[in-house]
Amino acid sequence: MRAKWFAVPFAIAVLATGCGGSTDKATATGGQTGAGAAGKSPTIALFLPESKTTRYEAFDRPLFEAKVKALCPDCKLLYSNADQDAAKQQQQVEAALTQGADVLVLDAVDAAAVAPLVNQAKQKKVPVIAYDRLISGIGYDYFVSFNNVRVGEMQGQALLDALNARGTTDKGQIVMINGSPTDPSSADYKKGAHNVLDGKVKIGREFDTPDWSPDKAQQEMEQAITALGRDKIVGVVSANDGMAGGAIAAMKRAGYKPTLPITGQDAELAAVQRILTGEQYMTIYLDIRSEAEKSAELAVAVGRGEKPAAATTVDNGTAAIPSFLLDPLAVTADKVKDTIVKDGFYTAADICKGEVAAACAKAGIS
Repeated sequence: MRAKWFAVPFAIAVLATGCGGSTDKATATGGQTGAGAAGKSPTIALFLPESKTTRYEAFDRPLFEAKVKALCPDCKLLYSNADQDAAKQQQQVEAALTQGADVLVLDAVDAAAVAPLVNQAKQKKVPVIAYDRLISGIGYDYFVSFNNVRVGEMQGQALLDALNARGTTDKGQIVMINGSPTDPSSADYKKGAHNVLDGKVKIGREFDTPDWSPDKAQQEMEQAITALGRDKIVGVVSANDGMAGGAIAAMKRAGYKPTLPITGQDAELAAVQRILTGEQYMTIYLDIRSEAEKSAELAVAVGRGEKPAAATTVDNGTAAIPSFLLDPLAVTADKVKDTIVKDGFYTAADICKGEVAAACAKAGIS
């Protein structure tokens, strides 16, 4: 699976060479497009929100750092993980600005609360790239993420397909376990899922899960089972794989054999293994490599004073943010081999361990 840039081909937005001009919408962001001169080696600061979701430390950080070093060996990298603590992230951003960061690549813990931090950067003429999560309440330079409403639509459609295949669509209710209310991406996932599911299946319980916590998702699923009745639930929409793991633990504790169809996102290794063994129905495979590398290319370019042309814009409620949006891909057991394994996201050796080996053989993964 190769990622496709939303709206225009990748080739139009040539970043590594510094080609292309700013979009007409760039003025709405305050025009912050670089503090450095062409050819300089900027200091780039990357801020990730948490580590409970395995993708951040396992993929986003190393892929971003490797791409920066490939493009700019002399660039200085500053890295911070906020551990889902907005106050800690504020301190990290302020410290990076004090250390002379030329570019901020920010995946916000609380996407509304970081507006004052973005303003501090703008006052210092330090460009800001919102990574993965759209920052609201202020204009800034770029946004790099996935088409998040489409992610939710894919999750909703996958669950509906599973229920229709089982003949249980009108036999009970579903549970929706959404992501953190401080992450605007969660609202997009939720919106997309509702676009597909509303009017087609009854939603018995719906939760917004603080911190995207698997433990809290398990508690929410337990509450739903108690409130609705074990035999009255037919499926679960989980916004990501970590929370799906928590919900599956609740199902097992309640005696579900097999577990109910449940969605996910991020293609975490444990989730891919659960999909192959039948405990989880699907995941959304996000090409994190493309997201991290595109952000790294942007960071190097704007740090050198360049103004790469964006593929599209996204309205954050205050400004039209120049944006690059990637297409997600829904992966069920029959698609693991030709997507996740083919792309080298995980190898067969990574996946096919212990009791998963038999499921891998069945799926043709070796």
